[in-house]
Amino acid sequence: MISFTKFLKERQFSQVVALLLLLLVLLLGAIPGYLTGRWDWQELPRITTLKELQNLPKKGLSLPGWQTVEQRQQQIGERKWSYQLIQKQSDQTKAILLLLPQTGSKEQPVVEWTEINSFWQWQIAQYRSADFTVKPQSSGSNAETKVEARFFRASTGQQTFAVLQWYAWSNGGHSSPLRWFVVDQIAQWHKKRAPWVAVSIVIPMEPLGQVETTWNQAKSIGQTVQAALMTGPL
Repeated sequence: MISFTKFLKERQFSQVVALLLLLLVLLLGAIPGYLTGRWDWQELPRITTLKELQNLPKKGLSLPGWQTVEQRQQQIGERKWSYQLIQKQSDQTKAILLLLPQTGSKEQPVVEWTEINSFWQWQIAQYRSADFTVKPQSSGSNAETKVEARFFRASTGQQTFAVLQWYAWSNGGHSSPLRWFVVDQIAQWHKKRAPWVAVSIVIPMEPLGQVETTWNQAKSIGQTVQAALMTGPL
């Protein structure tokens, strides 16, 4: 088992690497504008799926193999999320899917996880990073899409949940908004954007149990959600 001190050192190292990448992106992005006097960031490239993203909180997300029992707009913090109670058609497994899409060209992910934690008033335990991959969506591509999410047990006075969270974009996903920012800056070099959707999957589990017992289920739902977002609003 990895010690807590080692875990912190690994997280600090990854954060330093991400910060260095961000500084490099900003530097390389600024040089052409400085030399030419044209600052392209003042006019951001258009998000071609913006309308679909804006409709996501109203309509929710269609998931193969899952039935939507209930879908509504849910106020969390200052924004409206899609709250979707889903049920697997094969075994009646239930989960809650919360989605918050980018709804404006300048909107960036910042405090989504903090707002959700405050809304539910969770006590968080057994936290870890969690990676999964999604198979290619087109026959012409062999590359799998990688997602680096956060996975933990969340409990209230009445219930316990397994929670999987990440920011999804068209060719990947990560739980850190800083990682999305780097991806979006690189996309802007090519006159494109990397629209995002904040994803939070909430799965009921045994009271104060071991969250690892739900990992296979959480990963399977996560793969289905990421794939549906990539073929839809992203």
